[in-house]
Amino acid sequence: MDLFQRREPEVIVAILLSFIIATTIHEFMHAWTAWRLGDDTAARLGRITLNPVAHFEIVGFIGMVLISVGFFGIGWGKPVPVNPGNFRRRGIQNMRLGMGIVAIAGPISNVVQAAVVGIPYRIATGNGRSFGQLDVFFEWFIIINLLLAAFNMIPIPPLDGSKVLTAILPNFWYPILAPLERYGFMILFVFIFITPRGSGSVIGEIYGPVFDFLGGVILGPRFGF
Repeated sequence: MDLFQRREPEVIVAILLSFIIATTIHEFMHAWTAWRLGDDTAARLGRITLNPVAHFEIVGFIGMVLISVGFFGIGWGKPVPVNPGNFRRRGIQNMRLGMGIVAIAGPISNVVQAAVVGIPYRIATGNGRSFGQLDVFFEWFIIINLLLAAFNMIPIPPLDGSKVLTAILPNFWYPILAPLERYGFMILFVFIFITPRGSGSVIGEIYGPVFDFLGGVILGPRFGF
């Protein structure tokens, strides 16, 4: 599966639409989970909604478009603001734990989306069923959701995986990891652009095993199309 190659118009539409749906639900789940834990910051900003406009971020959207047409890009939705101090309302005294729960809700939503489409699709195609042009959308919808789940679980700020890692590690690690928030974007971009001779990018080697594992669980031998 090569994200960065020239594509037919129907494939471009399928990828972009998949990004929009997957990212909208991803950000919605961050906002909804924070609200359920006692923080209404995102709710007051209208972020607990499945309206893509509420989660639109122009630079991130341009990245989605670039990927959709076959160029290099990184796409994202508008970050959901969270005030972990409000989690105490629901009895979560450990603010880092609360942030970890909010963070992991996004990738989990992407896995669920992939499974909801992928498992019935696997059964149907295994029985010789074809959905015509919808096959293109279904396949890319599964791929994009698994990609977002695996990529976002990389433990580098500002990705969700960094907050999950901070939540589960012993307290003495926090002062060591906290300064990475300042340099997270820089570290992430370095990993994205480093391409060792004879292999893919470093970042691809990091999220690739998770992506392959999730795809194998949901689609079995069908994964890879």
